[in-house]
Amino acid sequence: MSSDGTAPTSDRLLANIERVVLGKHEEISLVLAALAAGGHVLLEDVPGTAKTILARAIAHTIRGASFNRIQCTPDLQPTDVTGLSIYNQQSREFEFRPGPIFANIVLVDEINRAMPKTQSALLEAMAEQQVTIDGVTRPLPSPFLVIATENPIEQEGTFPLPEAQLDRFALRSALGYPDEPAEIEIVLAQRHGHPLTALEPLVSAEEVRTLQADVEDVYVDDLILHWTVELVRATRAVEGVVVGASVRGSLALERTARAWALLHGRRHVLPDDIDALFLPVLGHRLLLSASFLAEARGLGRDAALGLIKDRCLALAPAPAPDSIRADWDTAASPTAG
Repeated sequence: MSSDGTAPTSDRLLANIERVVLGKHEEISLVLAALAAGGHVLLEDVPGTAKTILARAIAHTIRGASFNRIQCTPDLQPTDVTGLSIYNQQSREFEFRPGPIFANIVLVDEINRAMPKTQSALLEAMAEQQVTIDGVTRPLPSPFLVIATENPIEQEGTFPLPEAQLDRFALRSALGYPDEPAEIEIVLAQRHGHPLTALEPLVSAEEVRTLQADVEDVYVDDLILHWTVELVRATRAVEGVVVGASVRGSLALERTARAWALLHGRRHVLPDDIDALFLPVLGHRLLLSASFLAEARGLGRDAALGLIKDRCLALAPAPAPDSIRADWDTAASPTAG
């Protein structure tokens, strides 16, 4: 994959990040799809799986991009995230001091350790790319990406994210541990310092904004659009699910699929894109029934959600490729932004 200045923005982003986050091509692609779609990512993983490195690598790759890390604790206050106005005795006026949410790439570490009122301080920022403090609305930088993490193992002293908060994340994923060859390469690469320090910015913020605009022009066949909505609606009717995905789930799945297609060098969405993104985009939006969880005990969450996906596909089968292929020819040229 080329990483020179003539390569597509998405290719340069991916190639540069893969220099420091090794062996995680698919997982990095998911995060970049969220960035291209203007969404945010929840990484549910154990410590030491390069979540912070991934966030920093994205910021380092985008020329001039700012990066902030918010370490969530039970005593973290909303103003610790958004900022606050402080009275200046010399000017006799209140001055706003922005919080760490005012950055292009924001890592919210262990988000489930923050109290609900602090978690909710992120809602407006993530949904509308702005914060309102003391009646004044302030825009956040563009591009803007929140990568939040939570540890699935340690649950003591945590505050589970409410459905309204989970629904704000375009997708949920996990990096996981690298395989043995990648782990050996990581150890060798850090003998003389961390590769992140040598990472050069390869794209501009304007190029990222152009990539996000290009997502708008990715072609979605009407049959695929209707199937996407039917698939989301199936999560509300399928056995084993108490609360299915909301309309926000339909919006996120369709938009992220367009970004996913663009990152794979296409200007049109395939049924395979919707299939690949079903669990990352919709899995965290589903509330499973106690009876189903008991039935699926021992399978693990991913396998249990895989069963739900199969049931949804049975209710809403994918359109036949032959029924939509003719319309793909009218799509724009297959060059990523």
